[in-house]
Amino acid sequence: MPEHLRALVVVLGLCSMTWWSVQPAITQASTTQAARQWRNLWFGLTVAAFLVGNFWLYAGLAAAWLLIQRFTPVRALSAYCLLLIVVPAASIEIPGFGLINYFFTLDQPRLLALVLLAPAALALWRQPGSLRLGSTWADKCLMGYLLLTAALQLRENNVTSTLRGCFYLMTDMFLPYYVASRAVRRLQDFKLVMAAYVMAVSLLGLVAVFELLRHWKLYTAMTGALGLNWGYGNYLGRDGLLRAAASAGHPIVLGYVMTVGLGCWLYLRGEKKLTLRSSAPMLLMGAGLLATLSRGPWVGAVAMVLAFVFTGRSGMRKVLHLVLAGAAALAAMATLGIGQRVLNLLPFIGQTEAGNVEYRQRLIDNALIVIERNFWLGSTNYRQTPEMQAMIQGEGIIDIVNTYISVALNYGVIGLALFVGFFASILWSLWRKQAHLTTNDERRTLGRSLLATLVGIAVIITTVGSTVVVPHIYWLTGGLGMAWLTMLKRGLDAPARLP
Repeated sequence: MPEHLRALVVVLGLCSMTWWSVQPAITQASTTQAARQWRNLWFGLTVAAFLVGNFWLYAGLAAAWLLIQRFTPVRALSAYCLLLIVVPAASIEIPGFGLINYFFTLDQPRLLALVLLAPAALALWRQPGSLRLGSTWADKCLMGYLLLTAALQLRENNVTSTLRGCFYLMTDMFLPYYVASRAVRRLQDFKLVMAAYVMAVSLLGLVAVFELLRHWKLYTAMTGALGLNWGYGNYLGRDGLLRAAASAGHPIVLGYVMTVGLGCWLYLRGEKKLTLRSSAPMLLMGAGLLATLSRGPWVGAVAMVLAFVFTGRSGMRKVLHLVLAGAAALAAMATLGIGQRVLNLLPFIGQTEAGNVEYRQRLIDNALIVIERNFWLGSTNYRQTPEMQAMIQGEGIIDIVNTYISVALNYGVIGLALFVGFFASILWSLWRKQAHLTTNDERRTLGRSLLATLVGIAVIITTVGSTVVVPHIYWLTGGLGMAWLTMLKRGLDAPARLP
């Protein structure tokens, strides 16, 4: 039996068990009808991607199936979150048929943006009462960053490449933010979107654990069967273990995806007493996060939890307790044989692949020298500078494993200020607004979870570049933060209280 068929059998078996365990929690957070529809979409497109043997045929089937659903904007956004990583984000060029080299590259996130988010954005644009674009600081920073990056592409690219780059900015940056910030208006909308994302990520939790234990990357076979080639999906190990990647393509990206899912779960879990079955999504996402053996997402997840706890009732005291408990756990682990191995995997205190931490520090030091030379608007040839050439790794590449450094190198301090300003404006507003709500207000719990998730994202992207689905998710999460602020400003769902 071909490898991709054997992988399909394993994926379906693992995800069927996962679905059985998470179904009650997902149904409770959304609706029975929505959960059933999501199940059919996720499993249906997974089977199609493994079996059809051609990406164009898969894309046609997926587009037709999604278009006949006639989603409302908020349900289109939910479907986008559900299916974002159902297929690895490997891209393929749409041929130019002799007119040009190629029109643009298409991958799973871009396919979903065109089929789901573009129609939703048009509907929202025409909808009366929709928040005017540019009316908030986040809008202004995003539009400024979008226009700057589009204009700076003219420095080296021809007109065709520049138009192609602008198209990517619209599908990968603008549409996720715009639809998330305008379509989501009430608490039930937030639950619908977050539950769809949590379901998708939970389904991959057991897959990630399987990859770690069996040393078999299941989705690499799918990518090959679809006729796609990309620079991800390689077998990466750490301390003799395979680092799980599932359909995210890279362990750090999967860890990032899992961390954002846990951030959504901080709200969806509510204040009810947790049982083993009701906490299944959290356990699966936590297991998937650990299976990546990715230290950046681990640190981001800790920062996210601490931010969430700090903004709650008696936050400082509880954070102190968590820190002391963590220190005690680390001290206890140091006395155990297996504990020593776990400690070696941790950042800053462990010795396993300590060179990765040193590489990141050297990257910052060398990049700052290059940034100083092209301070305001960055440059296109920064990789040819002596400082960056010194960062070439064994694979012959310069890995810019820091989103902030990448932005500054490409677009200078102006671009970095607009990029950071987008997130800083949302974080500051979330911090101020949630503090004025009562502790038993459900809207405050939602605001705290969005704030904490953005804090976790801000930490993680210091260890990974804007690659695969990383930017799609942080623009979308920023949009959800803006949607929460708009909901609060308009006084929607004001009576909502937690029991």
